[in-house]
Amino acid sequence: MIKPSKFPIRYKLPTNSPELANLKSSIREHGLLQPIVIRPVDHGFEIVAGHRRFVACKSLRWRFIPSKIRDLSDKHAYEIQLTENIQRKSMDPIEEAEAYQKYVNEFGWGGVSDLGRKIGRSEEYVSHRMQLLKLPDDVRDRIVHNDLSVSQALELTNVDASMKSDLVDEIVSNNLTVKQIRVMKRKAQKERDAYKPVPKKNSKSLSLAKKTVLTLRISLSRIDDLIEDAHGLDPAKRVDMIKFLMGLRLQIHSMIDETIKFKKTCSQ
Repeated sequence: MIKPSKFPIRYKLPTNSPELANLKSSIREHGLLQPIVIRPVDHGFEIVAGHRRFVACKSLRWRFIPSKIRDLSDKHAYEIQLTENIQRKSMDPIEEAEAYQKYVNEFGWGGVSDLGRKIGRSEEYVSHRMQLLKLPDDVRDRIVHNDLSVSQALELTNVDASMKSDLVDEIVSNNLTVKQIRVMKRKAQKERDAYKPVPKKNSKSLSLAKKTVLTLRISLSRIDDLIEDAHGLDPAKRVDMIKFLMGLRLQIHSMIDETIKFKKTCSQ
């Protein structure tokens, strides 16, 4: 008589997933510590909160489990389900973003500020999460697998689609800070605006040239950080170190200029 929610918040767990196995083991050992929440619907009941607990108990072949029955509207049931998952911190950022978008856009149950009040989050927090859905699938996967933080990913939402993949690779490989990402974005956009579209036959060469410029820009940003750190050295060593780093900075600038010239030839 008990059915899953028609508005699921989280993805369904595979029967062989480690998360489900751990949950089953915990319930087998300690019992179901928190009852599931259900609501009456036509011909039975619908789960409001506790989908995975229900699946785990069912797979353990338990015939009876404690539950709380609440008479709830679709909107209220969704809000409770969403709030519970947020409090448990059981959703990844993309699941969270998709849940917010359903509430605001698909179901039309309220705006961003209204949803924020319901779940105890700021309007900015909800809005930022929803912006993650502007990113392509491969970037979202990086977020889900914790290769990319939410703050890093948000910097990519307003970047041209052709630049996203290159930037993501550099961000993940070099663990760039938000400040460094913004520097890269500004400089990469200036480079992009300076040149006309390239014929397809030169696209690979241009792509490599772009990556080279981006890599050098990252190196330049890192050198700037080191120069700032060098000011904390002992005065006897500070001057030599800063002089050395400034020399490297000039060399990198020169390399960037040479790469830009080469990049220009690729666009002709």
